[in-house]
Amino acid sequence: MALNFHQLHIFYTVADRGSFSAAAQALHMTQPAVTMQVQSLEDYFGTKLLQRSTKRIELTEAGRALMPYAQRSIDLIRETDQQMSKFTKQLKGRLQLGASLTIGEYILPRLLGPFGQEFPHIAISMKVMNTAQIMEEIVNHQLNFGLIEAPVNHPDMHMEAVMSDELKLIVGKAHPLAGSREVELEDVMKHPIVLREQGSGTRLVMEEQLRKKQISIADMKIVMELGSTGAVKSAVEAGLGLSFVSASSVKHEVALGLIQTIPIRDVHFKRQFYSIFLKSALLPISAVTFLTFLRERDLQQWL
Repeated sequence: MALNFHQLHIFYTVADRGSFSAAAQALHMTQPAVTMQVQSLEDYFGTKLLQRSTKRIELTEAGRALMPYAQRSIDLIRETDQQMSKFTKQLKGRLQLGASLTIGEYILPRLLGPFGQEFPHIAISMKVMNTAQIMEEIVNHQLNFGLIEAPVNHPDMHMEAVMSDELKLIVGKAHPLAGSREVELEDVMKHPIVLREQGSGTRLVMEEQLRKKQISIADMKIVMELGSTGAVKSAVEAGLGLSFVSASSVKHEVALGLIQTIPIRDVHFKRQFYSIFLKSALLPISAVTFLTFLRERDLQQWL
């Protein structure tokens, strides 16, 4: 019997998830099949790798020694898929992904056309929702992966930056700051502000950058918190306050003269967009190809 990657992947997932049943669910296998593959791996090495108990699986000394090699084998397969995805032009399949609001509503629609021309046989099914919902559906295996606007800390998630973006200060055409070529941050804080809801990726990035300037939410004149970028844009256009949104989301309104973006002196709201998926999962090559496509594109070229 030869050592194979499939068994290493199953062993790693069982150890990572803490039970055969949880690993079986994550791998879309039956529990007996998972148990059999782990036993085959133990037979190959001639030693126990996992200590089975009524509560949780425990690694033996041999199992602890094997874990970093199993992790490295998974990483190597991922790197191999990423490199080879550049040459796979005849791929077929359906991707199920989740995207947070700004990405799903304003970024990806402009990129799906070029991707479809390059990979016409890959169909994409996208759900637009908030980051918490995306993570929940990934954990429940309803989505292959997600694209989110701010980093998250989840023990089961692999996260990687795939695109960059920048938030801009926006004002309505009748706002007192309209027409300014540049403003000071102190002047911005004097005006009513419309924000996305707490927990949104856009708001998290804005809050983080303002904290670096010793400005907290308590220092801001927040008049409204809204659940979508579209609602924020409408409020700003109606003169209810200024706000901070992705530059890609207001191209239409700026072109029509309804909204103006204004630079803030010495303040830049640059951010990364991230892909997330389960650490124990190996994405299908079609998903790897899509993420490679995003990484290799200059976002501003398409927006």
